[in-house]
Amino acid sequence: MWVHEGFTNYSETLFTEYYYGKEAGNDYNYGIRSRILNKTPIIGPYGVNKEGSGDMYYKGGNLLQLIRHSIDDDDKFRDILRGLNKTFYHQTVNSSDMEHYISKKSGIDFSKVFDQYLRTVQIPELDYYFSKDNKEVYYRWDSCIAGFNLKLVIDKDNKKLILPATTEWKKLSLKEDNKTLFDTAYIDKNYYIRIKQTSAE
Repeated sequence: MWVHEGFTNYSETLFTEYYYGKEAGNDYNYGIRSRILNKTPIIGPYGVNKEGSGDMYYKGGNLLQLIRHSIDDDDKFRDILRGLNKTFYHQTVNSSDMEHYISKKSGIDFSKVFDQYLRTVQIPELDYYFSKDNKEVYYRWDSCIAGFNLKLVIDKDNKKLILPATTEWKKLSLKEDNKTLFDTAYIDKNYYIRIKQTSAE
């Protein structure tokens, strides 16, 4: 059911963006997160009369938004949305059909991302800290399933991509003593994750 309701919910973000601009669309999608409860997974058990969590609406819409920002190519993302309609027109589909199609057409394996957001209630946490001279930032994922591999665009101007490790710290060099390269406000707006600054270990 999340396929029906999540995509329908995300159409509201696209509607807002079309009429009021991309930032307004991002703000709208960010705002609906307050309605996500995360009490039970979006996808319920198969083979029984169990529709899954009501989070299929707002969390489903946020899942599509973070996938869009991770792909970081709106033309490709638009082609994926149109391709879904063309490929599965008048068919009965399930989540697996959608998941495989999006991964294949994007060229990015989102299988662990789908597992995280559809089949658990954990919100991935991006932990980070800066070096003493502020020339490096260290980062990793926490509170996520094994193999979670969501790519983040961490800087809206330079389009810098990082791939945080699940358990081991990774390092990113910052230029000219500039923390703004690691733009946590930008990350928070575009990805449904938690962000936590921690101390060096």
